[in-house]
Amino acid sequence: MHRSFRKIAKISLVLVYLVIMAGAIVRMTGSGMGCPDWPKCFGYYIPPTQASELEWTPKKAYKKGQVIILDETLQVATSDFTATTAFAAGNWEPYTKHEYAIFNPWHTWIEFINRLFGAVAGIATLVMAIVSFRSWKTNKSITILSVLTVFAMGFQAWLGATVVYSVLEPTKITIHMVMALVIVAMLLYLIYSTKSREPNSPQERKLLGLLIFAIFITLIQIILGTQVRQFVDEQIDAVGETAKNMWLENPTLQFYLHRSFSIFVVLFNLFIAYKIRQLDLKLKKVNWVLGILILEALSGIVMYYFDFPFASQPAHLILATFLFGIQFYLVLEAMNPLRSHKTS
Repeated sequence: MHRSFRKIAKISLVLVYLVIMAGAIVRMTGSGMGCPDWPKCFGYYIPPTQASELEWTPKKAYKKGQVIILDETLQVATSDFTATTAFAAGNWEPYTKHEYAIFNPWHTWIEFINRLFGAVAGIATLVMAIVSFRSWKTNKSITILSVLTVFAMGFQAWLGATVVYSVLEPTKITIHMVMALVIVAMLLYLIYSTKSREPNSPQERKLLGLLIFAIFITLIQIILGTQVRQFVDEQIDAVGETAKNMWLENPTLQFYLHRSFSIFVVLFNLFIAYKIRQLDLKLKKVNWVLGILILEALSGIVMYYFDFPFASQPAHLILATFLFGIQFYLVLEAMNPLRSHKTS
């Protein structure tokens, strides 16, 4: 059972990372408001591709909840009806969650694909939770955590809605990002807990505190990075998308903290790697951590000195989430399990 469960859990993890990647692309392209409502997109399950689909049209059949843009406002159909030759205000009501009423088909479909990935990932975790009930009698914790993961995915979807309703408030975006990492941690724990393994040595357990602290400083760095990203977004609004050389002109304190703190993050993880080699431990994934840290530092340097080349921003974020995942898995490997689950 554990073998099939772990396979589904791994698929769920890959899909969650795909959602994170799609979210990073949404952030890079400024497509967060591509769908101004939730869970539909302009009231459609499959969003429109051209502005004419969001214009009021005589003799057109409208469904309840369908959205049009009228006088730079979103109007929502209050019921199913067919329009006459004149606009009837009684069939419509203003959208009250926010006042953003811009249609950009490129942004709309990028955001829609992000939501689609989220829905597929949610279904995968639901399947995982259903399969987990096979182990209820032998290990209730697997089932409980699997079900909690489904609820976490639902909560994450709700957080996504609040981000849209707030018109991309930075604090809500940060919370949304942190919640994604929580889900990654839950899935990694489920994958690791159903793996056949040997009990760890006391020397590995001595590194547990260092590894936990490494995750903590990574989270701080990610949060600082979201603050820098907020500043960049504000600069884009001020100077335009083409003036990339001005995006980090006169940066805030958070930028300097983020840049300087990265040196501490690298040095601390180098120290952990040194201790692992000194003690000749089996925690080989520390090499992955160091590799990702090198790529992460390079992507940051490229963004700053080469004016944000294409895909450098989402790559920087995605690498940070990979770093968190591997560091969390190292923590799991350093913990001494009470028992080992045999693969069946």
